[in-house]
Amino acid sequence: MTGTGRSGTTLVQETLTRHPQSGFLSGIDDKLSRLNLKGRYNGRMYRWTPPRDPGMRAWSEARTLIEPGRFRVAPSEGYGLMDRQIFAGFSTPCRDLVAEDMTPFLRERVREFFASREQAQGCSVFVQHLTGWPRTGFIQSAIPDVKVVNVVRDGRAVANSWLQMGWWDGWRGPDNWIFGPLPEDLRSEWEDSGRSFQVLSALGWKMLMRAYESARARTPEGQWLDVRYEDLLDSPREVIGTMLDFLGLEWNEAFEDGYRRHEIIPGRKESFRDELTPAQLIAIEKVLGDPLARWGYQL
Repeated sequence: MTGTGRSGTTLVQETLTRHPQSGFLSGIDDKLSRLNLKGRYNGRMYRWTPPRDPGMRAWSEARTLIEPGRFRVAPSEGYGLMDRQIFAGFSTPCRDLVAEDMTPFLRERVREFFASREQAQGCSVFVQHLTGWPRTGFIQSAIPDVKVVNVVRDGRAVANSWLQMGWWDGWRGPDNWIFGPLPEDLRSEWEDSGRSFQVLSALGWKMLMRAYESARARTPEGQWLDVRYEDLLDSPREVIGTMLDFLGLEWNEAFEDGYRRHEIIPGRKESFRDELTPAQLIAIEKVLGDPLARWGYQL
């Protein structure tokens, strides 16, 4: 499961992994990456806990080692673990990782990494959470039948959210941030904006979305599903059902019990309209007009 970051991927992963036939990397696996834990009890412990997320019902109990912000037996991107057990730098490439980056040595490490965890957790679907660059071509070159759920969110909302995150390093400029250099045409758009940080965050989304569209074009038919975050908020049961069908998971009684514990709230779909000035929003829309239109977003 992929997305640009701040696109709703956490909500999707934490919902899908309520399914008893799913597996995942947990926060504990990631924090204790030296131990190379396989997460044997991840699912059992996570599904016992109530949900948490700004878009879901707040935690009211179970404030123990599974509480957010501490060691969590809950789904995680697990980048520390993957950097240590697959290769250092998996989490921070300066461009997308594609099939041509795979080596025989790394192929075996990728296969062993996921196969050992699927076996330990006894799951039929392992839900891995990736944000930033897609990396799907790289993973598919080792695991050809992997399926991709790509969570897409309005680029204006993503750009606004990045600006509020402590980890966003765009303040250092595109020559020093995590995504690597801007392509020449995007660099020109940034310079034309007066080197606006709001525009730079929007261009980051635009650059990543180009990579997602390229990755989708190189993925075998039937192995890629685009899901718009806004559609999920508007019709959660329908969209989640589509994702389960795509992944080969049945909406059974056990999943229904976990799903009903979530309250998905669409309140912040367009908070960027209040959190950016009109001039900043106009500048962002100037550079995002085409990709927003392609994904069905109105200016």
